[in-house]
Amino acid sequence: MTESIEVPDCYYPREPTLVKPSSSTPKHLLYLSNLDDQKFLRFSIKYLYLYKRSVEVEVLKESLSKVLVGYYPLAGRLKIGEQDGEKLEVDCNGEGALFAEGYVDLSVAEFLEGSRRPNKSWRKLLYRVEAQSFVGVPPLVVQVTHLSCGGMIVSTSINHCLCDGIGSAQFLHAWAQITTKPNANLPVIPFHSRHALKPRTPPCIPFFHPEFNGPPAGEAAVDLLTQFLLSQPLVPVAVTFTASQILQLKKQCVPSIKCTSFEVLASHVWRAWIKSLDPPPSLVVKLLFSVNVRKRLKPELPRGFYGNGFVLGCAQTSVDRLVTSNARYGVKLVQEAKGSLDDDYIRSMIDLLEERRGKPDLSSTLVISPWSKLGLEDLDFGVGRPLHMGPLASEIYCLFLPVIGDLNAFTMLVSVPQSIAQRFEQYCLKGIGEREDQKQDGGKEDNGGRGY
Repeated sequence: MTESIEVPDCYYPREPTLVKPSSSTPKHLLYLSNLDDQKFLRFSIKYLYLYKRSVEVEVLKESLSKVLVGYYPLAGRLKIGEQDGEKLEVDCNGEGALFAEGYVDLSVAEFLEGSRRPNKSWRKLLYRVEAQSFVGVPPLVVQVTHLSCGGMIVSTSINHCLCDGIGSAQFLHAWAQITTKPNANLPVIPFHSRHALKPRTPPCIPFFHPEFNGPPAGEAAVDLLTQFLLSQPLVPVAVTFTASQILQLKKQCVPSIKCTSFEVLASHVWRAWIKSLDPPPSLVVKLLFSVNVRKRLKPELPRGFYGNGFVLGCAQTSVDRLVTSNARYGVKLVQEAKGSLDDDYIRSMIDLLEERRGKPDLSSTLVISPWSKLGLEDLDFGVGRPLHMGPLASEIYCLFLPVIGDLNAFTMLVSVPQSIAQRFEQYCLKGIGEREDQKQDGGKEDNGGRGY
């Protein structure tokens, strides 16, 4: 396996500064929808970009100040609403985004060599804000880190309650464009209001929502699996699927069904994850994956909407059906889950979240978030496209990442228990070819018994 790079400590020549909008902005409280304010979204999306050359920090600050005029809620602060003492809203007060500048004794080449698998030391590349709670952290935190060779790393933390992946990409591209063309207009006019996603009065929930409904409390097999997933260190697994490998997976489904790259890859990774864990055959397992619903709602959300415009699709079945059926079975489950997400279903979900602010059921569940079709890998601040783009850390949520220079390939990144990591990687690659570095590791399949 490719080693991960250990990042040395960062040196900060000065305290971070607050970058405020360059001109006056509206001062008001911004309502957050039930899709924004979900408890499982109370974290920040953290991106890391590696560039061969640096941009002057003052140039980046100036362009950020300009773009925050349009995206002024990101310069505000989260607060807990006074009505129920639980729901979040944004105080659009123009306080500013936190901007840090650091230096690290590391070259672009050194980082690239070990960039496949993030580790905890990468967190040094984003300034840590001391706050009593999630609410106290500015919605936007940026760190520009100068490398010893003249390159730079740009790390961003964007509060997920304000933006989803599409929204964060929209904001970042606006910042990059204003950096390279200071007098240009924003490429897309941001749409702030979330009122199109308000719940109905009274709430109407005609659908059963498996994404939020878990198994009965105390189910032994579920408890054992949960204990196993939490019982040992998690290690990141990264597998790149080339266009030819994805085509091989699709050929296993034709002519009976046609499918997208995401559908076939999501099903394939889900099966590999379950096979490597080897839970009891009768256990019901789920796949949750984010689906953009901007155009599924009636009326559609306006162009430029950058809030959370996604919901979770849910595919579920028993372990034995998933692992013993052909590839078409899993793909069909994913397609059916996507197909159920119409306006009625989404409105029902919004109303469900109004009645009970629950979290998705994550027991015996793999969660996939696709970052691969957002254009994140094209972010150019005037020194060319990034040499690397990815998350600042690897989590139990599975990411489908873009591959720099290859629009048709995906890198799958997820953290799994250490004892099954190699087996999981082998199942991911089984039948579609092996990477060279895996062949060097021996390339033998580990058919060890139950993961736990």
